[in-house]
This record gives sequence, C-alpha cells and structure tokens, in this order.
Amino acid sequence: MLLLLEKSNKIPTQTSLFESEDSFVKDFDTAYPRISGEFWTSKQRQANALHEIAYRACFKAQLPNFFITKLTAPGDTVYDPFSGRGTTVIEAALNGRNVIANDINPISRILTEGRINIPSLQEIKERLDAIPINGNLDTDIDLSMFYESETLAEILSLKNYFLERETLDAVDKWLRMVSTNRLTGHSAGYFSVYTLPPNQAVSPERQLKINAKYNQSPTYRNVKQIIYKKSKDLLKNLSAQQIESLRSVKAKFLTEDARQTPEISDESVNLTVTSPPFLDVVQYAQDNWLRCWFNDIETAEIQQKITMSKNVESWSEIMFDVFKELFRITKKQGWVVFEVGEVRNKSINLEDFVIPIGEKIGFSYDCVMINEQSFTKTSNIWGISNNSKGTNSNRIVIFRKN
Repeated sequence: MLLLLEKSNKIPTQTSLFESEDSFVKDFDTAYPRISGEFWTSKQRQANALHEIAYRACFKAQLPNFFITKLTAPGDTVYDPFSGRGTTVIEAALNGRNVIANDINPISRILTEGRINIPSLQEIKERLDAIPINGNLDTDIDLSMFYESETLAEILSLKNYFLERETLDAVDKWLRMVSTNRLTGHSAGYFSVYTLPPNQAVSPERQLKINAKYNQSPTYRNVKQIIYKKSKDLLKNLSAQQIESLRSVKAKFLTEDARQTPEISDESVNLTVTSPPFLDVVQYAQDNWLRCWFNDIETAEIQQKITMSKNVESWSEIMFDVFKELFRITKKQGWVVFEVGEVRNKSINLEDFVIPIGEKIGFSYDCVMINEQSFTKTSNIWGISNNSKGTNSNRIVIFRKN
C-alpha cells in the first residue's frame, strides 16, 4: 500500500494515503495493484489563478498538489521533465518547494519562469507605460488575418522591446509571459480576432477560412490594456505569503532532452510529477508557431528536437532512457509520479508499458492510482466535455526509489 508523507518542516512521518477503507476501490490481486476513486474533486479548493495559462495537453493543478503536499516537505525539490505550461513547478513553488522545470520546447520556459519572481501590479503598469510603440514596423510574415494594423504595430513593438533587451528582469519576464499567452484566442481578452482557443495557433490559411466563415475581420485591440487586465486576473488570489514563497524558492529552468539533464545533480530530487508526450497525439511545435514567432524562436528547429513517437514501442524506448535519468537524479526514498493516459480511443493503457520500464531501471513500483471524475459542462477538471474523446480518467503510475 502506498505510504505518504505528512507535511512538516521536520522529517515527515508516514501515514496511509487512504483515510477510509471504504473510500476507494483497491485491486491488489493483480500483478500490478491498482487503486481507483475520486482523489480530488471539483468541489475542493480551486487552483490558484496563477495557473491560468493556456497550453495543450496540460493537467490541472490539483493533480501535482495532491502529491506535492503529501510526499514532500517545504524546502524539498520537485521536478518536471516535461514541464509544459509549468503546472507542477508553479504549484510546488506556491507550496514552498524548490523546483526544476525542463522542457525541450523553450516556450515552456517562457511561460513558467515569468511566474516565479512575481512583480507588483504597479511595477507592471509602470513598465508597460514605459515601452514605446512604433507604428512603422514591418513583419516578415503576413499576419493581417489575425491582427488589425495598429494592434500588430503594438505587438511588434513589444516583440522588439524584449529582443533588444540585454537581460530581462522579473517585470520583463512577466510581460513576455503574458504577451505570449495573449497572442491568439476566442474572446476580446486576446490580441487577435476570434480564432481557436489560445493553446492551438492555426495557420494563416486556416484563419482566413475562419474569418470567412464568421464574416469577420480583425478589429483594434489595446495590447497594453489586455496585458494589464490578464496580469490582474493571474495575481488576483495570490497571498503575500505565496508571493514571498515564489520569490524565495530555488528555481532552475532547463530546455534539454529529458533523457540527458547533466545540470541536475545525482540524487537531488525528492519528487518528480510529470505527464509525458503521448505518442503523436499533440503537435507541440505546430501549435506554438505564433508564440515561437513572437519570441524569435525557430519552429522547425524545435520540431526536430521534439520526439514524436508513432508507436508504443518507440515511445517505450524513449521512456526507458527518461527513467534512467530520473533514477540518477532521484534521492533515495524519493518518488516518481508519472501520469499516463488512455490513448488511441482507450485501446492502449500506457501504464502497462511504463511499469516494466520503471522496475527494470530499479524503481520500486507502488501502484497505479486511477482518479475518476464525473464530467459535466460546468464542472470539468480536465477540460474535456464528453467522455468519447481525450482522457476520461487520470491514470497515474507511482514509483519509489528505495
């Protein structure tokens, strides 16, 4: 049975995960024990607004919070090798844990690093006011299907401002993070005309078709006002203690292949909570092409670095090397929490491949924890409104290094 650690500044004591024997369904009679139930629900404390940054294939903050608060103590180190929008590391930092974020896509670092050292709203306003807007800038690609001309001039002015700075301070990193997140979306809170949700930038050709379908054309959006409003939304429920916690933690940001992270010392990580890319389901670089343009990142170069497996065999080979690296950096008695999904219309359960990999590397398998949710239009923890597509439940493989 999985043993968890109570929160404490001292050496934690062990206690059972299960408060009631009747709360969860346990199947210990199989080769790989599985425990299922609703471990966190939409009725629990809402995640901090600081997490509300759109990114494809990300989990909600309740998942890492469940493990961070039970398996680690303040001052411990929490790691995510596939950081995405930074949910694990932001949640860990909010809870006073030191963090390491890694993702081969540099957009991930931009979206995460800006939310660690939090500026004040006054600092944000003053910096926005100080950034000059140049109306005579040209762009190397036609973006008129997304942006009205004055709006595009403001976006280009911001882009050049960030690129021309020798170093970015905390305020600059915050503004770059928010700007990158506001480039396209489906409401007036974004810089663009109506398009797909902000976690998936469509091609210019596709946007022209969307504009024709809805008989729309881009209208002016006040870029600085949008940035300031989104900043207020992100900061709205941060306490002074949480802001101090974010500023005081030790944070490391990497853009490496998760199989090779020499910047991370041997046996230095207490807990890894992650969700790896699942086969070829999500096109990360393609979805982020406009964000890459804004940050002067070569999309083709990133696409070459991102490994997209076409079958479970090649995916397993990659994960084997990832687990070798995780074993090296994990402390003794440390944990690896590996969220996997039901892919290919539930025909493949990736835990059946992950568990043998972890055991072969040297980890001790503990269990598969299946968090089951009731999906509704108003209460939907994973962003899925029907059970026919996507991930219907969270399947989480838990390992320990003895």
